[in-house]
Amino acid sequence: MAEQVNIFIDNKPGRLNAVTAILRDHDIDIRAMTIADHRDYGVAKLLVNDPHAAQRALAEHGFAAALQSVLAVAIADRPGGLHALLEILAQHAMNVQDAYGFVAVPGQRAIWCMEVAEPAAAASLIAAAGLEVLDDSELYRP
Repeated sequence: MAEQVNIFIDNKPGRLNAVTAILRDHDIDIRAMTIADHRDYGVAKLLVNDPHAAQRALAEHGFAAALQSVLAVAIADRPGGLHALLEILAQHAMNVQDAYGFVAVPGQRAIWCMEVAEPAAAASLIAAAGLEVLDDSELYRP
């Protein structure tokens, strides 16, 4: 299963820049990113080409960074592409707890990364419906 890096960052100028500098210096590529603001701090969730190396590098520089399993699914980059995936989950009363997406090939393929309570069960249902659940090597490669 794919993993993202969750980082707690003080909500101050330059802190996000410090994170990206560390990743740059360790030759780690950011594929997707989301940030949630919680007043004095933020939580950045990054999909990177080497999550374990990113977590280690950030921790070595004093950042609270943890790995989080995510379910990554390839969907059609067209109107209704995401709905087809979410319909599968809704039919089985599976809740999406957190998610983000990005376009991999414009007009063809997008990637939806999500946290769900039962990722293995969700992955089985999604695959059985004919959608592609990506493993980490498929997700992180250029």
